[in-house]
Amino acid sequence: MCYRCFWPKAQCWCPSIQPMDTRTRFVFLMHPKEFKTEKANTGRLTHLCLPNSKIYMGAEFDSHEEVRELLRDPRYYPVLVYPGPAAVNLSQPQTALSTETLGGRTLLVLLLDATWAGARKMLRLSTNLQRLPRVMFTPTTPSRYVIKQQPQEGCLSTLETVHELLLALERAGLDTYSKPDQLLTLFQRMQDFQIRCANDPSLPSYRKKPYGDPKTRTVSKRRVYIKRERDPTARP
Repeated sequence: MCYRCFWPKAQCWCPSIQPMDTRTRFVFLMHPKEFKTEKANTGRLTHLCLPNSKIYMGAEFDSHEEVRELLRDPRYYPVLVYPGPAAVNLSQPQTALSTETLGGRTLLVLLLDATWAGARKMLRLSTNLQRLPRVMFTPTTPSRYVIKQQPQEGCLSTLETVHELLLALERAGLDTYSKPDQLLTLFQRMQDFQIRCANDPSLPSYRKKPYGDPKTRTVSKRRVYIKRERDPTARP
């Protein structure tokens, strides 16, 4: 086992990862279940590609001292990636987020790395995150996730989200995206490995049914964890 990428050494990602420098600082707020059980999750792979990033584990972040220090640091302009009517859409040319908005500060992007249900609960429990300006984007393509089904249209994995964010930030002149193919290549490689395992008869623990095309899947209503237009901090 490689204890950096948490994959078997025969499948270790580390030699093929080329670090990408960004002006933006990315912070992955990872739910404990994601951190402890999903060792090869897309958030961890994305973090390995971005030297200017950090992973913090927690279910709430009001009491997380390192996150609190980051949010108080005057060098940063913190934003939370979360869709909704009040979120600034970075994909729109007339976006309100600009170099003038940052005022010389470094853009600090926080992402909730969990299921949609888990992310909503994390936000509800973290008043310091609720107070942050929110940003979103319009995806350029549906999710490429073959081995998992997204809960509803427009939802992406953490890796795909960062890819879309960097594309939008580069268009807005707020950052540069030097290796736009790397994240998606890693994402495809990860899924190809899982699919090969599923097709290997010597591995009885893996599924044996073929994975369907994400574009042809029907979203189950019972799996829709959150509606994008609703404020997750509001009570029913």
